[in-house]
Amino acid sequence: MTGEWRKITAPLGDGDVEAIRSGDLFLLSGTLYTARDKAHERISGIVRSGGEMPFDARGQIIYYTGPSPAPPGRPIGSAGPTTSYRMDPFTGVMLGLGVKGMIGKGGRDEKTRRLLAEFRAVYFSTFAGAGAYLGKRIREASVVAFEDLGPEAVYRLAVEDFPLIAINDIYGGDLYESALRKRG
Repeated sequence: MTGEWRKITAPLGDGDVEAIRSGDLFLLSGTLYTARDKAHERISGIVRSGGEMPFDARGQIIYYTGPSPAPPGRPIGSAGPTTSYRMDPFTGVMLGLGVKGMIGKGGRDEKTRRLLAEFRAVYFSTFAGAGAYLGKRIREASVVAFEDLGPEAVYRLAVEDFPLIAINDIYGGDLYESALRKRG
């Protein structure tokens, strides 16, 4: 971990993912899609039934958040990360669709970490408890699927300098495990 913030743009390509190491700090600009538990369940159902996806997931980053309503003059309200392990059962489906990154908080299970390496994708975290700050990094927001889920709908977000730290990389790196080993 260098401690220096690097700029990165979404969607991600294989070269972007290959250059990311656990512990790297980023300021992300570009497009994110949101999805939480219910949206993941619906997407999995669409895949199982052979239906058409409501957005092209190839190269995309999925942000595990359920944003609050937009205050006057803003595209979105608070948008902090939710606990990621609840999405672990759906990770294989999402990566199979071409997702290259996920953002949330907390650790991922062993199977998910293996899938990230296999599908060449990365897991990032961002600041828990800073939803209002993160909401200010979002320049545009629109619902693209499952509007009936309210804040758990799938949103397309345009972000600028959205802060991230790489937790799991394609090389098996895990920032949380590394930190625990250092503590002894």
